[in-house]
Amino acid sequence: MTQREIFLTSEGLARLETELEHLRSARRQEVAQRIQRAKEAGGTVDNADYEEAKNEQAFVEGRILTVENTIKKAVLIPDDRVPSESVELGALVTVVDPQGRTRKYTIVGSTEADPAQGRISNESPVGKALLRRKVGEQAEVTTPAGVAKFSIVKIE
Repeated sequence: MTQREIFLTSEGLARLETELEHLRSARRQEVAQRIQRAKEAGGTVDNADYEEAKNEQAFVEGRILTVENTIKKAVLIPDDRVPSESVELGALVTVVDPQGRTRKYTIVGSTEADPAQGRISNESPVGKALLRRKVGEQAEVTTPAGVAKFSIVKIE
């Protein structure tokens, strides 16, 4: 199975490293204490608190593995990238949408995508359509309502 690259900004990588440290140092201990208290209060058989704590432990351990794997596969998007003639990862793209509104999108990896903040994934339909396009070109995106055309007006 091939390893899929995960594109991250240095800010995104730092956030994941902070989360991982918190999960390992604080959350693991909190959950272990909850499990211990639940065992002491009612054993392990037919104990809802114990079962809930064990489920939380499984979630925390799963999240640790996910974050570790993400960090391992991370490909850093350079902070000091020079604006290019075409849209690429890390670019801030100004477009005019089909309704004539001007929008700004930063193209990031899927891990950091937050459309409400204007951060769209390079794997999203709009992100894919914008990649490698230049100022003045249109990017076509197939949506449930039909094809939407975004005109690229600026790349930073």
